[in-house]
Amino acid sequence: MTKIPMTAEGFRALDEELKRLKTVERPAVIQAISEARDHGDLSENAEYHAAKDRQGWIEGRVAELEDKLARAQVIDVSKLSGETVKFGATVTVLDEDTGEEATYKVVGEDEADVKDGKISITSPIARALVGKETGDVVEVNAPGGLKSYEILKVEWR
Repeated sequence: MTKIPMTAEGFRALDEELKRLKTVERPAVIQAISEARDHGDLSENAEYHAAKDRQGWIEGRVAELEDKLARAQVIDVSKLSGETVKFGATVTVLDEDTGEEATYKVVGEDEADVKDGKISITSPIARALVGKETGDVVEVNAPGGLKSYEILKVEWR
């Protein structure tokens, strides 16, 4: 069974989504199915079929979240340190082509949100950065072509 690395914050977010699905969404969809059944003929009842589809999605997502939480390897970033980029590091890089600085935090797949500066450990840029130190230049084979970044700073926050 493969462990899934994630921060404590990411674990909490998945756990909260699971609780919401079980305590709010699941009962609501069961109620919707019950009400739709009361309307008669189920073969032509769009409300019933929509509610059943929603129920299928909810049950699938619950199973997925339970699996991820069971396999979670929660990493406490506050206890990490060092000069080398690894999971949980906040890295400031300089795009050598444009001269723009960007700051990214390397997180688990489910936590990634580029708009929020969080990149997945499995993303091309994170894979290129991991194991490197301040001052190193990395080349990333990004969807837009080859990009070069200089690592300006590695922090733990």
